[in-house]
Amino acid sequence: MLLVSILSLFPEYFTSPFQQSIIKKAIERKKLEISLTDIRDFSEDKNKRVDDRPFGGGPGMVLCPKPVVDAIDSVKKEDSHVVYFSPQGSLLTPTKAKELSKKKHLVLLCGHYEGIDQRAIDIRVDEEISIGDYVLTNGCLPAIVLVDAVSRFLPEVLGNPETSKSDSLENGLFKGPVYTRPEEYKELRVPEVLLQGHHAKIEDWRFTKGLEKTKKVRPDLYEQYLKKKGEVL
Repeated sequence: MLLVSILSLFPEYFTSPFQQSIIKKAIERKKLEISLTDIRDFSEDKNKRVDDRPFGGGPGMVLCPKPVVDAIDSVKKEDSHVVYFSPQGSLLTPTKAKELSKKKHLVLLCGHYEGIDQRAIDIRVDEEISIGDYVLTNGCLPAIVLVDAVSRFLPEVLGNPETSKSDSLENGLFKGPVYTRPEEYKELRVPEVLLQGHHAKIEDWRFTKGLEKTKKVRPDLYEQYLKKKGEVL
């Protein structure tokens, strides 16, 4: 079982997402356990304040180090891996999600406001992760995204364990297009190759289409794929 402890200012943010679909099933099957901790519970201020103005000036407020560190310490175990969500972090990829799925305990620290005092990060955080090159209002959504991405690699969570192996980006490329019934819709037919039952040809077609779309939409991934392929050859 993977234990996930989420630390944030808004624990109620997570109630609905974790009661739906695959994550709900993972929890029911005891493959995943999620606990929520409110960082404000560790404030020593009578008004439960946990932020202050940044030294050196600048806009916004910064989370103070002590309540953050105390919140982490309240859930941290010997085998815990502490992740802080930040635009400065390494990008969440299928490889990283698979790696994290093998941990026994993930502590997910959600950023708020203009960020967290660097000292809390320096002394307690093992890894900073970003879900993309953009900025969100808080770290709650990235935590949900990470839990969802990681849960797919937990044993017996997906109905078909082979599903995650054929996902887009699993081999560094996009997945090819998929079709279902009817064979014709609004004068658009399912590609003939998918109707012939020749599995080798179907896989080759899907790979080629995925490669073409990757090259068109994400040339950076396409170049990375060619580079890795060249290194293997």
